[in-house]
Amino acid sequence: MKRSVERFQPLRIVLFGSHARGEAGKWSDVDLLVVLPEVDDKRKATVEILRVLGDLPVSKDVIVTTPEEIAQRGHLIGSVLRAALREGKVVYERS
Repeated sequence: MKRSVERFQPLRIVLFGSHARGEAGKWSDVDLLVVLPEVDDKRKATVEILRVLGDLPVSKDVIVTTPEEIAQRGHLIGSVLRAALREGKVVYERS
């Protein structure tokens, strides 16, 4: 995680899903919402973050977003953003 923070300088990283709820099983993946100040290509940023986290011996799902996207879509019922923001646990926040 430290390498991700150093390289991508996120505003916040939120752990969500089964790990955040304390319901993770042996085969559960780790769900991370990574809030970047700005991003031109979310897919490319996601691939880069996954590459940096690649040596962690667990399956990972990474959602890359921005504060603007959270403001526009974070309230939409049924969206991954809303679920991550409501149930997630902040594991990193830039001070």
